[in-house]
Amino acid sequence: MTLVRFKSGSYINNPEVLHLADKIYVVGHKSPDTDSVTSAITYANLKNALGMKEVVPAAAGDVNNETKFLLDYFKVPAPEKLTDATDKKVILVDHNEMAQAVDKLNTDNIVEIVDHHKIGGIQTGKPIFFLNEPVGATGGIIANLYEQNKVPISKEMAGLMMSAILSDTVLFKSPTCTPRDKAAVEKLAKIAGIDPMKFGMELLKAKSDISSKSAKDILTGDFKKFDFSGTKAGVGQIEVMDLKDLAPKRGAILAEMNNMKDAEKLDMVVLMLTDVMKEASDILFVGTAGAAAGFEKAFGGKISNNSIYKEKVLSRKKQVIPPLEGAFKK
Repeated sequence: MTLVRFKSGSYINNPEVLHLADKIYVVGHKSPDTDSVTSAITYANLKNALGMKEVVPAAAGDVNNETKFLLDYFKVPAPEKLTDATDKKVILVDHNEMAQAVDKLNTDNIVEIVDHHKIGGIQTGKPIFFLNEPVGATGGIIANLYEQNKVPISKEMAGLMMSAILSDTVLFKSPTCTPRDKAAVEKLAKIAGIDPMKFGMELLKAKSDISSKSAKDILTGDFKKFDFSGTKAGVGQIEVMDLKDLAPKRGAILAEMNNMKDAEKLDMVVLMLTDVMKEASDILFVGTAGAAAGFEKAFGGKISNNSIYKEKVLSRKKQVIPPLEGAFKK
């Protein structure tokens, strides 16, 4: 039996530790980002510290470059990959919509939900613990739960939760950022013993490195599905230090977006090409004529070269999804 232990408890990452049927998997959304993966790890670690040794972290897909950099830095093993939730009990973190959840998940097997996104319509057959707060990252919510439960936070766990907040708020530039996020990062950075803004820039560099990414990787790296009053959509985002880095791959990206639309039977596919330094997004679109009209209504402009460019737009959650929902609302 192999256990990986931290000061704040035990983080179990060995499939042989527990019988499969006894496990409760903490798992984030498909196309996992840093907040999704680190929330799974840190929340499982908290549960372990509180005596729930059957709780283990998982990721609903491959971890991205930024997350790999982070886990390597703090020497934390990546969680096991979970792509089929048949007969598995799960705790959902960083999402609460079935379209974004691990495949073959039975809602009756959802034990808890901890999230910071809009409530997306999951129905359970019995009451569960559902914590949803309007902050910049799920990592900040979990950090608060450590404090509430008087569980000491190790350097490793502090580093992961701090990084989740910095990543999701784009170093506090995103409109999703709240005073709570900044306060949490200040506390966690002291525990981790690092300069948060310098480390945050290293995270951004790792996230924006697209040199080895194909057009498909760029589209699917941070991609979520939505239903806007019957209009089926997929909305992705890629963050870079300079949009010029994406220019050579634009044609291939649009081709992949069309392939995704046809393969998944979607009405539209949207991809935010976000320049974190200029704090703006070139929002790419492919889709039906009806979807195009709704897209233009949402962003108050006309599609040119398959996109609408928007200044001061960094957040999919707060600046893209709400106007799309409003535009397609019947």
